[in-house]
Amino acid sequence: MKTIVINASPRKKWNTAEVMEAALKGAESVGAETEYINLYDLVFKGCRSCLICKLKDKPKGKCYWNDELSPLIEKILDADTLLIGSPIYFGEPTSEFRALIERLIFCVMSYDDGSSYYTGKVNVGIFYTMNAPFEYYKQSMESSLSTVEYLFSFLNGEVRTYPVCDTLQVHDYSKYNMAGFSQELKEKQLILQYPKDIENAFKIGAELSKI
Repeated sequence: MKTIVINASPRKKWNTAEVMEAALKGAESVGAETEYINLYDLVFKGCRSCLICKLKDKPKGKCYWNDELSPLIEKILDADTLLIGSPIYFGEPTSEFRALIERLIFCVMSYDDGSSYYTGKVNVGIFYTMNAPFEYYKQSMESSLSTVEYLFSFLNGEVRTYPVCDTLQVHDYSKYNMAGFSQELKEKQLILQYPKDIENAFKIGAELSKI
């Protein structure tokens, strides 16, 4: 089994990265071959609408744009599992996350009938980290984010989403204009809930990488 793990956060050593590192360890625990990528290290943009992937004389399921994202798309389509995590900004994953899914899914989606050209199967674990509490996520965000699950379904595997809510944003809130948040409550969440989130990320990484 081959598992690709992607941190789609600009921060390499904070909540999303820690969650993805736990998912990586979970995949490794069941013997999966793994590769970890910080998405913000790559130079790329979203779909250019070149439509080369839709030409009749071109093999399908390939992004033909020549940049640093196209090789990653090939790695994902050659893998058995994709584990990807992103913080939530203004109710959506990061722009880099959205650019990746735009490019990845567009090149496997048929413009003839809306089906998937992709004949393999990639299980997908999606991890969202956010400042919002879990109740707000359930009431106001879960439904809209389900579009991401639908898009990843074009890879024909199991798709799971796990939210990591009410996260600690900085070590010292007193240094920032962030009076709308309580560091005390955030640190309580860090102690009581965050370790459970890390444990669940490990479990999901393991389960999706051995299916």
